[in-house]
Amino acid sequence: MARKAQREAVLAALKQSPVPLSVAEIVRSAGPELPRRTLRRWLREWVDQGLITRSGVGRATRYHAVATASDDSVAAPSPLGFLRGLDGDLKRELLAQIRDLWTHTSTALEGNTLTLGDTHFVLHEGLTIPGKPIKDHQEVIGHARAIELLYRCLLEPLTESIVFELHQAVQTEQVTDIYKPNGAWKVEPNGTHMVTADGRQVFIEYATPISVPVLMTEIMDFTNAVNVNDISELTAHETYAKIQLGIVHIHPFWDGNGRIARLLANIPLLRAGLPPLTIPDDQRRAYIQLLADYQIAIGQLHETTGVWPDESRLSDFNRFCESCYGAMRDLLTGAFEVQKKRL
Repeated sequence: MARKAQREAVLAALKQSPVPLSVAEIVRSAGPELPRRTLRRWLREWVDQGLITRSGVGRATRYHAVATASDDSVAAPSPLGFLRGLDGDLKRELLAQIRDLWTHTSTALEGNTLTLGDTHFVLHEGLTIPGKPIKDHQEVIGHARAIELLYRCLLEPLTESIVFELHQAVQTEQVTDIYKPNGAWKVEPNGTHMVTADGRQVFIEYATPISVPVLMTEIMDFTNAVNVNDISELTAHETYAKIQLGIVHIHPFWDGNGRIARLLANIPLLRAGLPPLTIPDDQRRAYIQLLADYQIAIGQLHETTGVWPDESRLSDFNRFCESCYGAMRDLLTGAFEVQKKRL
């Protein structure tokens, strides 16, 4: 096989693969006649060009194609469009920074004890932090994997199978309890209790298992119907807040609902070419209280209420999310400042 055709075949294999591939797996698909040195050179070039991304280190290194807009939709904003204008190395490092920040904040909101520096070390070096729980390491690795999965499905409609795949990624703990399924909707009712501003303890009951498929279909339909041309950096928080509040209030899984909600809520933003919105972990208490206040005001969701029975109640969380875009803006500003100096 001529080298040019072989090169095209390797890139096509990466684009078609539903999961990241190792060098050994790529070689098997390309044929043993392809020298590994040549393959590694191609992979470095594609990473620098932003065509593929690399995750992991050493034997754990994996490669997968970055979703790009099709020829028929050139005029539309393209996923990961916020990388446009950056050199290949800056794209790669910015994606790693976003992965680290997004993973750290989302897992920390759920009680993960790893710092941002710890998270970077675990994901970049593939090593553990002494004295930290194995579960915390597994959570950040799983969330980083979920981000990579999310990037790959941006040009596809959001489906139940994609949501289940993301849930399997974030739920790294092996559970044998049939009432705690990973990659499937919950099978038992769930809820929590909160204390209101006036000191009352209130039980928040989430949607029942029988209502989850209908309500989550409404979430997926809304997400797929969003016109990305109408989303700008000034309005992105509104779409994000609506989707996240909806999913958290449904609570469709036995565990991992917050992480899944924050992942899925970013799909319209990423499809519009904007960076993801992350919730700062130092705002955890305010964040949890806002979610609880909304859920108490709305009450339990079911097929008749739909996901958003009173959209006027979204305003407080909208404003909160609007204030959370600063950290991501800082990362992008830093990357483009370096790019500017190179010109």
